[in-house]
Amino acid sequence: MTHNYKMKRSFKIGALCALALFTGVSVNAQTMAEGNARASDTVPDTVAEFVPHGKLWGCTFGDFAYKGNADVANRGLNQYSGMPAGTSLFQFRRIYLGYDYEISKHFSAQFLLSAENDYALGTLGSPNSGDLLQNNKLSPFVKFANLRWKNLWRGTDLVIGQQNTPAYGINGRNDQTPEEVWGYRSVERTISDIYGTPCYDMGVSLQGWFDKKGNYGYDLMAGNGQGAKPENDNYKWFYGDVYAKFLNKRLIIDLYQDYECLNWGVYVPGHNGPLYHDRNMTKLFVAYTTNKFTVGFEGFQNTLMGDVKVKGNDGNTYYRTTQAMAATVFVRGRILSDKVGNALLGFFARYDNFDPSGNLSNIVNQPNTASYTALTPAYDPTTKQQFVLLGFDYTPVKNVHFMPNLWLNTYNSALSQNATNDAYSNLVSGNKGTDAVWRLTFYYVYGK
Repeated sequence: MTHNYKMKRSFKIGALCALALFTGVSVNAQTMAEGNARASDTVPDTVAEFVPHGKLWGCTFGDFAYKGNADVANRGLNQYSGMPAGTSLFQFRRIYLGYDYEISKHFSAQFLLSAENDYALGTLGSPNSGDLLQNNKLSPFVKFANLRWKNLWRGTDLVIGQQNTPAYGINGRNDQTPEEVWGYRSVERTISDIYGTPCYDMGVSLQGWFDKKGNYGYDLMAGNGQGAKPENDNYKWFYGDVYAKFLNKRLIIDLYQDYECLNWGVYVPGHNGPLYHDRNMTKLFVAYTTNKFTVGFEGFQNTLMGDVKVKGNDGNTYYRTTQAMAATVFVRGRILSDKVGNALLGFFARYDNFDPSGNLSNIVNQPNTASYTALTPAYDPTTKQQFVLLGFDYTPVKNVHFMPNLWLNTYNSALSQNATNDAYSNLVSGNKGTDAVWRLTFYYVYGK
């Protein structure tokens, strides 16, 4: 009896333990199932579908300017050439209205209207030398209109349409060109832009990285070479740019090359026969940038084959090749910051030296030279130029700037006082002149 009782008692205890274990496992399984169910409620089965979207943006800059001194020879091709000393004016120098649109994960579009060069007394003293209508009202034009195919292959975008050229940046993708690092286009353009290298063009480009972090990259483009104007010849402008960034992207080295054929085998009367006319530029940019200051150097050599038209005493026409050299050094930095570290007061300074006179002495010292004319006005080899820019940048809030600055351009003849050709004795190095302009520049950005 005792034995049977013990067996029954053991059986009951075992059954109860089994029931408890089963119940625990069931409860745990139910709890896990409920947890998984709750997790599935918060984690979608698929990634959210891409929604096309766009952004309207713009910027404006201009000045109150006072011209304190004027070059009596009215040299140079800038907005202040031809203005008499004592001229004062309020002016817009740039007004942008743009729209960027993300079509899909792989395609985006860019459109930009721009009104620029608001002056009626500037270059060459023309009454309508800016982007002005016949009634002298400022007129916008289409500056950008392009389609970007992202990652056509790994790390490389294809861009078709009117766009920035490799000399002036890739719409913020790489931030390695003089235009982007200098950062003060609102005060003055880069030196290559001043002397006619297109900052935008109609064409096709490949923009890529050699690595995942964007420390090494390239930009290749073929364009019309006409900016916003329609193509007017069969020749294209070819651009190429490669860059590298070192020291955690503080040190930037950027190498640029371009080529444009202007006339090729065109018959002209004269001893030389057909005209072969082209230009090619090699440009180096080096900069070191930190949170507090940036220093940079930009230098180029531009060879212009057949760009100087010479009228000979023998009655024939000749075309001669010249070389132009230019260099820029600049520094910009921060003087004061606000409580959250944004720049409140900064400074900028820049010096340019432009010498387009390579081979000029060989041209003018030829006894047969009666006169000469540069086919590219910005590269007239007669005049050397030095440019100085000094100013401060007051930023009361992000994207709003007030910048008092001094704009100073000096001109000097490239001809030697010992020139043997008396026809150019009035253009010797003693003939100097200066355009000096005091400005209060304003600049603001919206939508970005």
